[in-house]
Amino acid sequence: MVRAYTDEPVVPEARDRILRAANRAPSAGFSQGYALLTLEGADQLRPFWELLSAYHGDEAAAGPSFEPVTHAPLVVVPLSCKDVYLDRYARQDKGWTDRDEAHWPVPYWDIDTGFMALLMLLAAVDEGLGALFFGIPPHQIPDFRALYAVPDRYLPIGAVAIGHPDPASDQGGSGGKIKRRTLDDLVHRGRW
Repeated sequence: MVRAYTDEPVVPEARDRILRAANRAPSAGFSQGYALLTLEGADQLRPFWELLSAYHGDEAAAGPSFEPVTHAPLVVVPLSCKDVYLDRYARQDKGWTDRDEAHWPVPYWDIDTGFMALLMLLAAVDEGLGALFFGIPPHQIPDFRALYAVPDRYLPIGAVAIGHPDPASDQGGSGGKIKRRTLDDLVHRGRW
């Protein structure tokens, strides 16, 4: 995860390759109940960063500064839509005509949208760029929707900042302080 960017723009061809990669994400029942909102340029990004900066408040108390992230020239917000999945699985070929969420062991609408975000992170690396996935605080989602005319049925699962890394300004994150678990701690082979 890259937490600092230069102001150099992401060329449209790279942006479009990243978005095409996201569009290859798996989708339960091929429901495709997700969307992407791209934000580029000061007119689109400034209100987004102002909204998020209000959450971060006192930078001294919040840990590393979020400000270097705000230089990212491209932000993509992946949005999930539960209703598309419930509608798709109520069709005859799936047989769940009641649209009951209890059929789903986990919210695949959010998982599939998360896959899109992961594919964007990987595609950004392939483009020689940096990327960071981060959350939008729940209490700010109504303001986010109002800023960008996002329909209520679409839920932002987070955001992906994309741009040219600025290593000198990157203060790092938790990964620099917390050791990654070993495979012996992570993997249970054959049984728990």
